[in-house]
Amino acid sequence: MRLFLALTPPLAFRQRLGALADRLQAELGGRRIPDTNLHLTLAFLGEQDSETSERLTAWLHNLEVFPSSLELDHLGQFTRPGIVWIGPQHPPDTLLELRAGLSRTLSSMGIAHQPHRHFMPHISLLRKVHSPVLQATHLPEGGLRWHYDQVHLVQSTLTSTGSHYLCLASSTLSRR
Repeated sequence: MRLFLALTPPLAFRQRLGALADRLQAELGGRRIPDTNLHLTLAFLGEQDSETSERLTAWLHNLEVFPSSLELDHLGQFTRPGIVWIGPQHPPDTLLELRAGLSRTLSSMGIAHQPHRHFMPHISLLRKVHSPVLQATHLPEGGLRWHYDQVHLVQSTLTSTGSHYLCLASSTLSRR
């Protein structure tokens, strides 16, 4: 099964992102990512067996994530495969430390992931876009602030209609 660790915004925030994606799609084309699939990947784990999934679930149930906020104030584009995304212009240290801590733990557990890949926190909004994105025309005044407090283990299933995600486990809320 294909797995990844992610931060998932609450439904109301995903709907706000979806409204932004609708405006972008109307101007740029491409394929919109459904609100239910909007997330910020912290670690892509790739194909894992059920035993590893169970180990990750047990670990995640005991992981405390300290609440923090993330300002999504920058639109970007990966030219291949034409992904339009939103993310922080300056990722906060709390997010970078969370990601680094997860990577260290995954390595110590012997779980394959992409620890050396440059981490550019983002939420993908559109796929298959070939037009350039203009920042000022799309972002709400002041960007979008999101409060997160949990990490999720997500299974990704690829189908003919796109990716479908299933949350397998979530971290505990911090007592702090």
